[in-house]
Parts: sequence; structure tokens; C-alpha cells
Amino acid sequence: MRILIVEDNRRLAQLIAKGCGKEGFAADCCADLEGAQAALAATRYDAVILDLGLPDGDGLDFLSALRGEGSDMPVLVLTARDALEARVEGLNAGADDYLLKPFAMEELVARLRALLRRPGKALGRVLSAGNVALDTVGREVSVAGAPVMFSKRETDLLEILLRRQGRVVPKETIEQGLHAFDDEVSSNTVEVSVHRLRKRLEEAGATAEIHTLRGIGYLLGVA
Repeated sequence: MRILIVEDNRRLAQLIAKGCGKEGFAADCCADLEGAQAALAATRYDAVILDLGLPDGDGLDFLSALRGEGSDMPVLVLTARDALEARVEGLNAGADDYLLKPFAMEELVARLRALLRRPGKALGRVLSAGNVALDTVGREVSVAGAPVMFSKRETDLLEILLRRQGRVVPKETIEQGLHAFDDEVSSNTVEVSVHRLRKRLEEAGATAEIHTLRGIGYLLGVA
């Protein structure tokens, strides 16, 4: 899952990105509306965390324009505007949820996951293929009903493949799902991650298999 954080307070944006990263999200940050528009034009995001008071405009105008373009991407508004009228205005502009500053990181992540679990959104609670199951909330993997320890990177990669099982997932899609813009990514990072996940699944007796289509991408199937 990849999210965009639009917040001009650099320290707060970094704290949100770090907290979301620990929960399995790849997070990109931008400090103004211009940067947000450029990021959305270049990358597919699963959700946006949006501050309202930004240096080059009001986040509500940006949100209204986004909805006017037909986007139904979940948007969690994050702001210090605590008046009832402000909250109503934000929801009417197209916000999916509204969280006041200051806030607990645990609540932000919980609200974000709740938005993504809504019908038609990106995040189902439990994903499965063969005898492999992933609880996307608890970040727990089981094989044939038995819990198996996976690293964070392995779990994130498994989620990307499970969401597209039976379909080829291009290498570029995996890179975007696993890494934020400022992450250092070597040319063989995806290959190494796939190799480790494949080995871990085989050792656990999984019936889900990762197939490599050279020059194209990867496909998760069931034996």
C-alpha cells in the first residue's frame, strides 16, 4: 500500500511517514499542493493524508478539485481546525474522514486502514491463496493455519502479490508498492525480495507459488 502525505510541517510529516512505514505502508511526503499534484500525476496512490493549511493554498480546494476529476481515492483530512463548521465543510468537500491535531499515531493508522477496508477500496482484512493467509490488519501470515514469521519486507511483498494473484505484477509496480520516493533502491532489490519470500513460502509448505516471467514481472499462483 502506498500513501501520499501532504503536510507542510516537515517534522510531523516525517513522523507520520515513519509511523505508517512501521505498519506496512510506503509513504511519500510533499509540503504543498503543487508537490501533491505532481506526485499524484506521477504515481498511483492508495490513499492521501491531507493537511488543510498549506503554503500555496487550502487543502479543501485541492480536495474539491480531486473529487471534481472523478477520483474516489480515500482522503483522510488532518488539521487543527476543530470547529464543527470546519469539519462539516471538509466532509462536504469530499473527505472520507477527519482527524484533529494533535493525534495518536495508532488512531491515524487505524482510521487509514478502516478507509481502505471499505467496499471497493484497496484493503481487505484477510487475503489468501491456497493455504497461505495474510491478516492485513495484524500483519500476520499463516500457512495451513499455522502462524509463520515473515519479515516486514516479505509481508509487504506478499500482500502486493496476493492482491493481484493470478495476474502478472510488473517489477515497477512492486518497487512502487515497497518503496517511497526517497528510499535507496538497487537494481536487484525486487529480485532479492522475491527470492527470499519464495524460499520462505517453500520452507513453510505453502501451496502458493511465485512464478517469474523474465522481463515482465511476477505472478502468484496456487500449486
